Amino acid sequence: MAWTRTYDGAEPVRLNKWLGQSGVCSRREAEGLIADGLVSIDGQVVANPGRKIAPGETLTLSDRAQAALAEGMTLIVHKPTGYVSGQPEPGKVPAARLLIAANRIGDGPVPAPDASLPPIGRLDEDSRGLLLLSSNGVVAKAVIGPESELEKEYRVRVRGEVTPEAVALLRHGLELDGRVLKPAGVFDKGKGRLKFILREGRNRQSRRMCALVGLRVTDLFRVRIGPLQLGDLPEGAWRHLTPEERATLLALPSRDGAG
Repeated sequence: MAWTRTYDGAEPVRLNKWLGQSGVCSRREAEGLIADGLVSIDGQVVANPGRKIAPGETLTLSDRAQAALAEGMTLIVHKPTGYVSGQPEPGKVPAARLLIAANRIGDGPVPAPDASLPPIGRLDEDSRGLLLLSSNGVVAKAVIGPESELEKEYRVRVRGEVTPEAVALLRHGLELDGRVLKPAGVFDKGKGRLKFILREGRNRQSRRMCALVGLRVTDLFRVRIGPLQLGDLPEGAWRHLTPEERATLLALPSRDGAG
């Protein structure tokens, strides 16, 4: 069935902006759907990409529009250690090997063995936890695009003395590759356990940050990317991103407020 929603805002707003803020699709996707004649308001097909929707008007996305938005596949994987995120070097095992029916949690198709599902944000071979694999460029942009400031949360175990001075430096004041790191959320949980919340994705960032303050990481476990939680997904298992999770990702504001 076609998807419909009545606009209940106080003032007219551009269609692409409203659809983006609602999490239905990105602004660019909305403009493409309008150009293809797949959007109507109160039964009239919208032809003008600058069209505004007024309070009380009802927007309809055709079945073709919904199918177009569903194209592409995004999977949440609980990656164990010993697997690499993307294309492996000889002798390495890619996380895509886990994408079999026996490991699937919930509904949704099993990707073909030769499906292109690049990682959306790497997770190193010796790290574990939440890994996103996706063929959807809009989702990829929302997660790792230049305007994204999604938080990535890690539980980290270290060896060495975790001093208040070390934690303060981890939060702000370190450089990698000649560039000052953005402020990070770093919390001492006791007994060699740290919680990291990062807003950038430099190569092996948490491990290298810890090394700079005399700590050695023995375990790194990613539990969250923005609003996406690993939750109780078993190690080695995978599931499809839900429509609600996709909508939440796309509705998050970007750094410049462009939505």
